[in-house]
Amino acid sequence: MTEWKAICRVDDIPVLGARRVARTEGVDVAVFRNAENQVFALLDRCPHKGGPLSQGIVFGTSVACPLHNWAIGLDDGCAKAPDEGCTPRFAVKVADGVVHLDAHELATHAIDLPRPVAGPARHIALSPVPVGER
Repeated sequence: MTEWKAICRVDDIPVLGARRVARTEGVDVAVFRNAENQVFALLDRCPHKGGPLSQGIVFGTSVACPLHNWAIGLDDGCAKAPDEGCTPRFAVKVADGVVHLDAHELATHAIDLPRPVAGPARHIALSPVPVGER
């Protein structure tokens, strides 16, 4: 039997936007809402370079990665052709206007994937420079 965890109300997710769900382990989960009020959940990590999908623009049943504009399917987590790759998806249930995620999936699904390191922090993580020399 699936144990569902209440996350937020559907109205708490912006139309054509997302809300992040923090996890104690692993990358956060992004919960998306499209123009038809459908709700989807994916790992907040583009399969290309690890961009934060929660910061992308939702269109139809896809989200555009904010880093390189890859279109990722909200229903399956897979990049649209000609791009390739998938990000893990999470089961979602909406009941009485409340969004629920599978508690077991939240605790265990894709927790072994590394956190993406992008942007200015990438250089700090790869080659530390003493604070006075930045």
